[in-house]
Amino acid sequence: MTGNAAPRVLGGPVPSALPSDGLTHVELTFVEKKIEHWIRFGREAHEQILDRRRRIFSFRPDAIFAFVRWASNDFGTIISRIDIVRAVRPSEPYQTLPFVRPGGDILLKIDGWPKVEQVLRHIDAIQAIGIDPEDVSPDHWRHVHNRLTVGHEPRAYTADQHRAFLLRRRAEP
Repeated sequence: MTGNAAPRVLGGPVPSALPSDGLTHVELTFVEKKIEHWIRFGREAHEQILDRRRRIFSFRPDAIFAFVRWASNDFGTIISRIDIVRAVRPSEPYQTLPFVRPGGDILLKIDGWPKVEQVLRHIDAIQAIGIDPEDVSPDHWRHVHNRLTVGHEPRAYTADQHRAFLLRRRAEP
């Protein structure tokens, strides 16, 4: 692909499928009692409102955010999911994820409301000790993913762990 957009039949270029601004874009949707996509935490760089039900949040490279998806039909819930994602740099490889363009480094991926609820409680516990979840070590989110995937309780994130992570990050070249 050359990056050039093909002209439309009625004129004008077709928007590129992948934005070239270096940001990660997340499409959020809210249709009451049907579809709910929201950001639980993360520092967005930009917000674009498309209409009453849809918005796009954009994140800078290396930003960490939690993306929650829930949907139901006439018979009940059909999907409950939370993904904690690190936004990637333009040259980095990434994993694809629905409603996230181009994709990201998925640190945690949990399905099913009971486990999603555990992750949400874990996020609340981190906030209760005065730490922003987007500043937590990516390794901790991987730990939470691995523990919940096998049905174990994840270890709590402590202020001491956070200080150690911040010192390690400062010492890296």
